[in-house]
Amino acid sequence: MAESPLIDIGDVVKRTGFAASTLRYYEKLGLITSAGRHGQRRLYDPQIIDRLATIAAATQAGFRLDELAKLLDGASDQDRQLRDSLRAKADELDVSIARLTAARDRLRHAAGCPATPIWNCPDFLRDIEQHLPARRRASG
Repeated sequence: MAESPLIDIGDVVKRTGFAASTLRYYEKLGLITSAGRHGQRRLYDPQIIDRLATIAAATQAGFRLDELAKLLDGASDQDRQLRDSLRAKADELDVSIARLTAARDRLRHAAGCPATPIWNCPDFLRDIEQHLPARRRASG
């Protein structure tokens, strides 16, 4: 089977939308590796496209780059650790989604409440009070 030709950094930039400086930074962090150079330009294995897509998806899901550097080192014995980290991150996202959904619902309720001014809406006030520190709620 013939080896795939290497991809120039400029082609990676065009195909992924990542800036060349980002690619160099990711390489410095150990997230990606170049396969060589042609003059001053880095060359990458074609699989770099999938690796960058994985990095983009993981960062969008909330993984930090330092977490990714540890998890994506390619060691097969870390597969369980990666899966555990993915589950934990999904759990974190569930908590964030629930918090944001509740906030959205409070805003929609406030926007549609007939009370004038909005501070007269008992539901709105109750929701706001839930976000006060306990000592301020108790003191009234």
